[in-house]
Amino acid sequence: MTDAAPLHLLPTAPTPRELGFAMPPEWAEHQATWMSWPADDELWFGHLAGVRDEFAQLVRTIARFEPVHLLVRDEESEQDARSRLSGANVTYHRVPLDDVWIRDNGPMFITQGQPTPHAPLSLVNWRFNAWGGKFHWEQDDRVPEYVAGWLNLPHWDRPEVLEGGGLEVNGAGVGLTTRSCFLSKARNPGLSEEDYAALLRGALGVDKLLWLDGGLENDHTDGHIDTITRFVDPRTIVTSVAEDPNDANYPVMQKNLADLRAMTDLNGDPFRIVELPLPAKRLEGAEGRLPPTYANFYIGNGFVVVPQYGDPNDARALEVLRPLFPGREVIGLRSRAIIEGGGSFHCMTQQQPVGQPWTGEAWKGQ
Repeated sequence: MTDAAPLHLLPTAPTPRELGFAMPPEWAEHQATWMSWPADDELWFGHLAGVRDEFAQLVRTIARFEPVHLLVRDEESEQDARSRLSGANVTYHRVPLDDVWIRDNGPMFITQGQPTPHAPLSLVNWRFNAWGGKFHWEQDDRVPEYVAGWLNLPHWDRPEVLEGGGLEVNGAGVGLTTRSCFLSKARNPGLSEEDYAALLRGALGVDKLLWLDGGLENDHTDGHIDTITRFVDPRTIVTSVAEDPNDANYPVMQKNLADLRAMTDLNGDPFRIVELPLPAKRLEGAEGRLPPTYANFYIGNGFVVVPQYGDPNDARALEVLRPLFPGREVIGLRSRAIIEGGGSFHCMTQQQPVGQPWTGEAWKGQ
């Protein structure tokens, strides 16, 4: 790692795809996980102490399997994190922050070819505007530049708003998203489904972009895909279902389920679709209904962490997911305080695939 300013590749440069880069799937081997420490009690509606308890358990669990890079915004945050995480495999970074949702404001890592310890590693820096200006975002929008600088990664800066929680990839050329999120006028007004397909093909190597209509009720992300529907391998998709026909989520999830069953991969073959129950109990927060979901799990080196809410369906969700991750320990961790902020484990993590910092040499001569 160096303090040298990394090379910025603007949209006029060759695209990542043109240089052989693509976004690996989450289950590919990680070099580390990046996270941001919770720090603002107002954002957590007075639940910060409980959030930090649950977040510390999440960090400790991940750090058992792979290194964690933890962003801390001030002295109090760093001292609190260090006191809770003593002995854990954590590297601390003092970085100005607005919030904790690094899945959305952090970088999207890409590798040249398959992710291996020697594969060239880079990233794409998208704009972040807190899901259409719903919260403060200016500090969080700078996080990808910090990460690129710390890793000394030449990288691409994109002018579009794009959040990591809004896109799932299967590592075999297929991406999955929702219209309610990507087509929101508060993100990239004027971009069509076809425009996004072309953009993600060039930037992340997504050859086929599949669309669901929407997500969970009262999800401030406007329906991120990672709260409802996830790839667990190149051919298998788990998707959330509501079991109460009177639940507002029921018709939306049923429509998603039907649409997924009609979708195909690059070869025209259907996916294996696995239904994952939503929590049975309705949870209310300071701003109305909360969007708890088991689909917001995080896949790492030898493990999967799944949010738990003290709900009758907690154990059922683990039973559904465990057979889908052979060779990985599927771990349920409490997320009842964390969900007060509107997200859970996947929203709070960003994987760094294995690889070596790309030198940019393949581009400099063009």
